[in-house]
Amino acid sequence: MDAPFDTLMASLDPPLVVVTTAAEGTLAGCVVGFHSQSSIDAEGYSFWLSKANHTYRTSLRSGHFAVHFLAEHDLALAERFGTQSGEDVDKFDGLDVDLDEHGVPMIRDCPRQILLDRVAVLDEGGDHVCITTRVRAAEADGPFTPLRLSQADHLDPGHAAEERAVSP
Repeated sequence: MDAPFDTLMASLDPPLVVVTTAAEGTLAGCVVGFHSQSSIDAEGYSFWLSKANHTYRTSLRSGHFAVHFLAEHDLALAERFGTQSGEDVDKFDGLDVDLDEHGVPMIRDCPRQILLDRVAVLDEGGDHVCITTRVRAAEADGPFTPLRLSQADHLDPGHAAEERAVSP
């Protein structure tokens, strides 16, 4: 990769979120650093999932998602959802979770959430896929200071980008 691009991206220090979804009774969730509001009217949100992880494969069979906005005190959630693979462990085990009407897990300890309906999936051939959505509902318990990538960069991901699925 280009050194100036690396420098620019390293300077951004994006906030981290946990994206959750469900399909055919399978719950999935992962930490996501690539995400953004993508429309004002109608409200839209986009996020990018690594092709290497279980959440990506589950998302291919799901039309509904939740984004949980992590506050700076949520490092334990980032570790749980960012360093383990859903193929090996149940990331939701021991958490207080409610399922929405589509079976999407909503983490009670993270009350800053948006519920989303998938609009499109864009795969440009890289190691991540863009999921474009419409906001169905939002919940916030007030202003917060987000957990940033720099605060969690010591965590080892559950999968390396090179492990991306070729045939999900």
